[in-house]
Amino acid sequence: MEFKLTEEQQDIVNAVREFAEKEFDIDYARECDQQHKKPVELFKKAADNGFICVHFPEEYGGQGLGWFENALIVETLCRVDSTLGTATFLPKFASELILLYGNEEQKNKYLPKVTSGEWISSGMFTEPNHGSDIATSDTTAVLKNGNLVINGTKTFITNGELAYFGTTLAQTQEGAKHRGQSMIIIDDLQNRNGVSITDVGLKFGIRSSSTCEIAFSDVEVPEENLLGEKNKGFYQAMNFFNESRIEIAAQALGIAECAFDKTLSYIRERKQFGVPIGSFQALQFRVADMAAKIDAAKLLVYRAAWKADYDKPDPVFTAMAKRFASRVAVEVADEAMQMHGGYGYMAEYDVERVYRDAKITEIYEGTSEVQRMVIANNIIGKL
Repeated sequence: MEFKLTEEQQDIVNAVREFAEKEFDIDYARECDQQHKKPVELFKKAADNGFICVHFPEEYGGQGLGWFENALIVETLCRVDSTLGTATFLPKFASELILLYGNEEQKNKYLPKVTSGEWISSGMFTEPNHGSDIATSDTTAVLKNGNLVINGTKTFITNGELAYFGTTLAQTQEGAKHRGQSMIIIDDLQNRNGVSITDVGLKFGIRSSSTCEIAFSDVEVPEENLLGEKNKGFYQAMNFFNESRIEIAAQALGIAECAFDKTLSYIRERKQFGVPIGSFQALQFRVADMAAKIDAAKLLVYRAAWKADYDKPDPVFTAMAKRFASRVAVEVADEAMQMHGGYGYMAEYDVERVYRDAKITEIYEGTSEVQRMVIANNIIGKL
């Protein structure tokens, strides 16, 4: 068992870090956070450098690599800066659904546009009245004259105001609950008749990422925009989450490392009583605990990614990685603020921003409670 990266993987990490350190200006990161700016140009630059969707096949513009390499890229981006790193990798969100379930025409239409950075994508699952319960959907899609007519509302939608296209989960068989849901592609989201997009407002963290509510009023799309098999959308979403949660776990890992790196720099430079505060044993013990937690999270994240590449995504491994890494991100960021003292509470030192960015990883793409349910149900089984 090898506990080290291959030469190619290390080269990827080095190239991504070099890119991020060049492109991620700290003042710009603060500006994006404070003014809720969406730095979409970073997504395009990352795509130009081949860092977007590296786990896609080469015929669709990817690198033909795996989820492991993708996780390394996300981790490294967020380690350099939690705010801009998140804004750089999230704009391709949910495009994997088309890779998983699209026909060749759909794959050739959408995926090269995403990998090139030309199109931003979105996944529309959560509803105002149901939250984590995506097995229940008030959004409907009814077939009329060869078109699917969609009505309903989705909320907390990543990339809502930026995406050219998105995939939405809708009820296509009345009364069948999750057994009657389908996944549907909606093109030209920003200009399509019947689509209303509203920013959800100022968020606690990841303010450089677009989050919206999207309402559909008699929105018509061609029947061929159905993604995969009809009435299998819920199961498609579950399989997608088994993969995408690896990416969020990697994001959390990178954010934890970002907070840790800032803390190490601070305690080596900050002096009290004539010596660097890093010489105080109380702080040294905290650093030791932070490092151990980060390394444990890294092993879980890397294992989940490895499993996805060499066999298939394992819901238990993925859920463990996502739940643990997200908790570590919050705990390490919290310790970072504490070890900075009063300065940690100030925007100038950035650790409060990292803390705010960390918290979302425990909530989106399945809350920590949902991850525990997945883990327990797979271990215990149905009683």
